[in-house]
Amino acid sequence: MAKFFGNLHLVLVTGLVLAIVVMMAFVGWTGEGAKEVTNDVLRWLHAFFGILWIGLLYYLNFVQVPTMPKIPAELKPAVTGHIAPNVFFYFRWAALATVVLGLAIAFHDGYGAQALTLGGNGADGINLIGIGMWMGLIMAFNVWFIIWPAQKKILGVVDATAEEKAAAAPRALAASRTNLLLSLPMLYCMVSANLA
Repeated sequence: MAKFFGNLHLVLVTGLVLAIVVMMAFVGWTGEGAKEVTNDVLRWLHAFFGILWIGLLYYLNFVQVPTMPKIPAELKPAVTGHIAPNVFFYFRWAALATVVLGLAIAFHDGYGAQALTLGGNGADGINLIGIGMWMGLIMAFNVWFIIWPAQKKILGVVDATAEEKAAAAPRALAASRTNLLLSLPMLYCMVSANLA
C-alpha cells in the first residue's frame, strides 16, 4: 500500500477510474442523455479544477505567505526554488481550466451569453451565476497577468533586479488578496445559483 500511495500519478489515475465507474453506474454511457452526461462531466471537471485553484489560493494566503518571514534565510531557497514553482504551476493552470470549463458549462447549457451580460431576471439564477462568472474571470486575469508575472521575478524564473523583485512583491500580494476577497462571494454565487 505504501508504494501505491507514494505514487501520486497512480492515485490520480485510480481516482479517475473510480469516478468513471461511479458515473457509469449512476448515469450510464449508453448514448441516451448524452447532453446530461456531458454536463455532468463538465461540472465534475469544473469542480475539481476549481477546488485545486481555490485550495492553492488559500494555501498561499493562509500558509505560505504568512510563514515565509518566519523561515530562516538559509531555508527559504527550498520554498522559492522547489515548492513555490510547483504551487504556481498548478495554481495558474487550474485557474485557466476552471474558467474554460465554467464557460463551457454555461454555453453548453445555453445561458452563457445571458449570464456574461447579466441579462437574467434575478429569479432564475442567471444574474447570480453571471456575477460569479465575472468574479472568476477577474480572478483568473489576476493569476495570469499580475500574480504569475510578478512571481516569475520573485522566484527567479526570469531575470530581475533586486528592485524589480521588491516592486513585484506588493503587486503579487495585492492581486492575491484581491482574489481571496473575491473568492468568498464568487463561491456563494456559484453554489447558490439555481439554474436547473
